[in-house]
Amino acid sequence: MLERESIRIAREVIGIEIQALSHLRDSISSAFDQVVECLLHCINQNGKIILTGIGKSGNISQKIAATLTSTGSPAVVLNSVDALHGDLGIIQDGDVLLLLSFSGESDELIQLVPALKRFNSTMIAMTKKSSSTIGRLCHHVLEIPVEQEACPFNLAPTASTTAMLAMGDALAICLLKGRGFTETDFARFHPSGAIGRRLLMRIRDIMRKDRRLAMAGPAISVREALYLMTQAKAGCVCVTAEDETLIGIFTDGDLRRKILEGHGILEKCLGEVMTPHPICLNEHSLAVEALKIFDSMAIDDLVVVDDAGRPVGLIDSQDLPKLKLL
Repeated sequence: MLERESIRIAREVIGIEIQALSHLRDSISSAFDQVVECLLHCINQNGKIILTGIGKSGNISQKIAATLTSTGSPAVVLNSVDALHGDLGIIQDGDVLLLLSFSGESDELIQLVPALKRFNSTMIAMTKKSSSTIGRLCHHVLEIPVEQEACPFNLAPTASTTAMLAMGDALAICLLKGRGFTETDFARFHPSGAIGRRLLMRIRDIMRKDRRLAMAGPAISVREALYLMTQAKAGCVCVTAEDETLIGIFTDGDLRRKILEGHGILEKCLGEVMTPHPICLNEHSLAVEALKIFDSMAIDDLVVVDDAGRPVGLIDSQDLPKLKLL
């Protein structure tokens, strides 16, 4: 196949799916709001959302369940084949059942419905038409009004599964906002990986401290300050007032600039050559805040202070890559 032919087909497929999503967006009605209220009530009563489907719809149910769960709405997938062989045990009265079938005529789901009706649970269909068999058997219907699949034979589930996925995302975000789910809540469910590090790691967890933090009063000489910096293996010294609050900073870069100016820098007092009121962060801030500052400011060292404004740590820009905050 010629390269330009592949590009044309790819754009055509994506165009069909965009059109399907646009149609889905415009079709959202009060039925969607009713479903959201039903799901909110279920979750607030400590129930869970149980999704089931067959074939590609079953695959989509896996992703929707994962998104719901990760955003604070407990959801599980019921295998539509194994359900009648013991897996119905995951259902409890008060749960909500979400049945995915684009055609609404999937035999496996139709055969499953009588068993599902034995539970005191609300059933919601996600299907093309509310008049389908699955649609008529459920309490609520979320219609997926897709007329054309991206498949040239209009057979392989493509645009329809994309629309189902988008509908699931819409439900998840509505529930997230309806339950007041916060970034802190999100972090509790994502403690590992880049997301967890960005949402959980604090400045105090990554800062250099104790022996790695050079501090001095404004009266000592630059020569003495350099000794302290060398001992701490740091690129700067924090200058503090008598009450130990931060009043300035002196860095390797400051030293180089002063030497080039030709002054007798080594015997000067820190108070004469320091940079007053340096940029700093509170120790309780998120570690990702340090990354934002380094990205926007031309600095290599960031002083960390406590609630009283006293230096308690230091962040060196060279420390950030290994933390994998991006």
